[in-house]
Amino acid sequence: MTAETSYRTHLCGQVDETLAGQNVVLCGWANTRRDHGGVIFVDLRDHSGLVQVVIEPENAEAFAAANRVRFEFCLRIEGSVRARPASQVNERLATGRIEVVAAQVEVLNAAAPLPFMLDETPNEEARLRYRYLDIRRGQMQKQLRLRTRLVSEIRRYLDARDFQDIETPILTKATPEGARDYLVPSRVNPGQFYALPQSPQLFKQLLMMAGMDRYYQIARCFRDEDLRADRQPEFTQLDIEMAFVREKDIQDRVEDLIRHVFKSVINVDLAAEFPRMTYAEAMRRYGSDKPDLRNPLELVDIAEHVKTSGFKVFAGPANDPGGRVAVLRVPGGATLTRKQIDDYGPYVARYGAKGLAWIRVDDLAKGREGLTSPIVKFLDDEALNGILGATGAVTGDLIFFGAGP
Repeated sequence: MTAETSYRTHLCGQVDETLAGQNVVLCGWANTRRDHGGVIFVDLRDHSGLVQVVIEPENAEAFAAANRVRFEFCLRIEGSVRARPASQVNERLATGRIEVVAAQVEVLNAAAPLPFMLDETPNEEARLRYRYLDIRRGQMQKQLRLRTRLVSEIRRYLDARDFQDIETPILTKATPEGARDYLVPSRVNPGQFYALPQSPQLFKQLLMMAGMDRYYQIARCFRDEDLRADRQPEFTQLDIEMAFVREKDIQDRVEDLIRHVFKSVINVDLAAEFPRMTYAEAMRRYGSDKPDLRNPLELVDIAEHVKTSGFKVFAGPANDPGGRVAVLRVPGGATLTRKQIDDYGPYVARYGAKGLAWIRVDDLAKGREGLTSPIVKFLDDEALNGILGATGAVTGDLIFFGAGP
């Protein structure tokens, strides 16, 4: 990492004991300012780290300039590096064994009182309104630089495997996609519009037809849809296309890319082969095509245990080829109150469920007598034992039921 220009010689985090006795020119922001008995200390910060600057009263001009300094003033410091006294060494800082004695302090830009301190996490509105301050925060600096390294490693990996980095048009034709298009009016064709691409899908298919064979792009995409946690109006995606391959070839290539990026960027070794799950299995076990596997709760089919039950709510779907009866065991769920359980009813109704039956396992050893539920009376012992066995329920669990087409 080099920072030498005609304006500065080093980054703040680069100043160490090897520079003792040398003159340096640093630029950055005043992280803190302290006045200790007539000597002013300023912790100067840039993206590389902090360094302590000492301004002594013997240097009247520099001292007067430092006296004006407040939080986040932008400064240019010229001075000499010296070792700190042993009693003042700060091992928590990479630069904690040295300090810079200022010969010249130049205020490049003064700062108004801050709307929030940079060691805080402000609310979203403040972060967006004062984005330049938000990005100065250490966490944001780290994330943006991590993103740069990630993109660099993606390019390095794909370039080495003969993928071509090709830009595709941003102003294009509207095509059927999963969301609405953003439209841009054409000045030269009144009444007509360009669409911003939701993905480069058509263009990369054209590239395959044109014989490019392997393509990638760090692509900007635009989708006019409601804001949600997993929806953004504009986002960046890694877009890849390969010709003359099978599904497994693409899966293997993407897995290897992910392994490479994790190892290169954050030094994490991933499994040699990723677990794979079909759409049908995901829907059967989790009821979602993008399950969060950190959540241990799974749907369990119990149709075979209730087919002959006199409880038609379960027996009907269980005997219908297109029906299903499934349960969800919640470990420790018996601590939920009846009101809390009932409150789930309106929630599941939003997703098409007509009701939410349940059984609370108060004491498994007592059999039927150890169960609390409005539906236990409709189920015979064979059905109950089958359900409890299929779910692996134990004392203290709660079992939710769902039935239907």
